[in-house]
Amino acid sequence: MSDLALTIQSVTARAIIAPMQRPVRTAVGTIPSAPLVLIDLLTRQGITGRAYVFAYSKAALAPLAQLVQAIGDELEGKAVAPTDRMRELDRHFRLLGWQGLVGMAIAGLDMAFWDALSRAADAPLARFLGGEPRGLPAYDSYGVVERSVDEAALAQSVASGFRGIKIKLGDGDLAQDRATVKWVREVIGPTVKLMVDYNQSLDPVEAHHRIAAIAEHDIAWVEEPVHAKDLAGHAQVRATSPIPIQMGENWWFPRDMASAIAAGACDLAMPDLGKIGGVTGWLQAAALASAASLPMSSHIFNEASAHLLVVTPTAHWLEYLDIAGTVLKEKLRPMDGKLTGRGPGIGLDWDEAVVAKYKC
Repeated sequence: MSDLALTIQSVTARAIIAPMQRPVRTAVGTIPSAPLVLIDLLTRQGITGRAYVFAYSKAALAPLAQLVQAIGDELEGKAVAPTDRMRELDRHFRLLGWQGLVGMAIAGLDMAFWDALSRAADAPLARFLGGEPRGLPAYDSYGVVERSVDEAALAQSVASGFRGIKIKLGDGDLAQDRATVKWVREVIGPTVKLMVDYNQSLDPVEAHHRIAAIAEHDIAWVEEPVHAKDLAGHAQVRATSPIPIQMGENWWFPRDMASAIAAGACDLAMPDLGKIGGVTGWLQAAALASAASLPMSSHIFNEASAHLLVVTPTAHWLEYLDIAGTVLKEKLRPMDGKLTGRGPGIGLDWDEAVVAKYKC
């Protein structure tokens, strides 16, 4: 289409529980499957923008889908203009606040806006934003790992070309963390980057001890060692840590990121598209990271992240954790440890037969 002016005709939100190849076990609970809200934004010009959001728990899935639908219904007849819609929704939810399910709903709709616009231009999102799709270094993201269950899979990840592996710690004591890290390092070898994620399970004092104890195994980063809202605690841990501190998946919109930067809470940034405000929020976050010289990685959302990291000045790592591949006509697969975004748009096309099977 030569004219990119699009108008919203309708929004459809569908709740599904998608199976995952590897359930994600963390220090604070296990995610056995992916509760997703699939978003289809139909325009009067016949272009459909698609996106999904991750609800984390089955209990939040139905309310999130209902919220996406309700907000989408209010947008009918408005232009597909992400900046204007974000400004409008900010005012609309100013008194309620737009963290939590409200923030996820807005982020999902924003991703659908950008998908529609780049599809109308018949371009991959990366190119529509001024970049060019290319292979980005990805790390294979695991949960809590066990020798008897995960050793072969870890070895296969390295053999397939991944140059980074992330595991989750904190489900046991310090001795267990040390043993796990030592074993994984032996499996993946000395040249593959090893990242660890504590999922907010420690206090600053305990984090100090555990980080010091695992540092000898050449850890690339320690992710969210303490509560995500405890910026002072993160800064305290960072001040003594021999390993870079990573955080960001729980930042709600760029304002949270700005607060973390001001507090000196982290060495590395990892915004989540479903919480940072979709594509519009990501672009603002990328500007903040660039100004602060923070290497910026992605959190889940493989398909959209593969486009957005291309136009991120301080792009670092893409997290490969497939939560939606089951319901796509064509799953986005890594090649030699790298992921390349496909188009048009974000590159999401639902396999409707599979969607029907797992629809709630």
